[in-house]
Amino acid sequence: MTGARRVLLVGSVGLSDPETVFRTLAGTVGELAPCLPDGECGERTNWIGWQRRVVERNAAFEVGERRQVRIGGVARTADMYRLKEGIDPDSVDFGSLGYADEAIRSWGIFKRLRDAGEIAAGTRFQVSLPTAVAVVSSNFMPHSQAAVEPAYERALKRELARIVDRVPRDDLAIQWDVAQEVLAADGGWAVHYDDPIDGALERLARLSSHVPEPCLLGFHLCYGDPGHKHVKEPPDLAVCVAFANGLCERVSRQVDWVHMPVPKDRSDEAYFAPLANIALSPGTRLYLGLVHMTDGVAGAKRRLDRATKLVSGFGIATECGFGRRPPETIAPLLGLHREIARL
Repeated sequence: MTGARRVLLVGSVGLSDPETVFRTLAGTVGELAPCLPDGECGERTNWIGWQRRVVERNAAFEVGERRQVRIGGVARTADMYRLKEGIDPDSVDFGSLGYADEAIRSWGIFKRLRDAGEIAAGTRFQVSLPTAVAVVSSNFMPHSQAAVEPAYERALKRELARIVDRVPRDDLAIQWDVAQEVLAADGGWAVHYDDPIDGALERLARLSSHVPEPCLLGFHLCYGDPGHKHVKEPPDLAVCVAFANGLCERVSRQVDWVHMPVPKDRSDEAYFAPLANIALSPGTRLYLGLVHMTDGVAGAKRRLDRATKLVSGFGIATECGFGRRPPETIAPLLGLHREIARL
């Protein structure tokens, strides 16, 4: 599809297993997508929800309080943990988080399919990882977050090192999923550091220094997706542009892509206006999450037309992963990507 826009698969895909995901993606948007994720199937479907187990099993923590919370219209009871009294934060070890184990298994499937020609030659294997801030701020009481964050970051870096050790670097793409930090910068989440943008950029630059080239490096800027609703609706793209510019300035290696959400009902000038100030590094591709199943090609064209008044050469995506979608909707959604990519 010469001249078509590139497609980013943000992460989760609502199918049964990684092989089914790889085959489905390769057979629909394969030549448009530089990287394919494994779909974050099974217990990983609900993004960082499966990390609750590494908190619950750790003897250094205890339940501090039980809260009734409502996020994106979804109500749930959540145990919030704290560091036990007398525990040295430097001694905390989260052990295996599971990300490397899952990635290494999926890489084996990906490589077999690519070697057989079922995935296009040159396609990279994409691994999406959360930040320490995401997991810690979602599971720990505020007074424990600063103490616990370094321990989770250490564990996350070990997971990344194992992935990089097992997957050839020129076959690998790493994406950091940045949600709580973006929400905090727009007043929709609480974090334990003072400056929500500068503090996030400092952490993201530090994490990214552990992604060696020629691995690709991308960032998914997100406002959450519980119950298919944002935790907070973005008023415009100002926060995302601030993050994108800051990442390109402060990350010590090439940033290969930045993804931003575009809500279904936002094709207005005000939402896109901050793109006039975007300053990406050479070689950094912008992906706009403007694909929505509910208004199809017509809605996407309205959003595309507005965006192209300010930026060019960008790729397309959904706002977030689609791991919580019914399986029967996945193929039509991927078909929609193909149609929109030709606009």
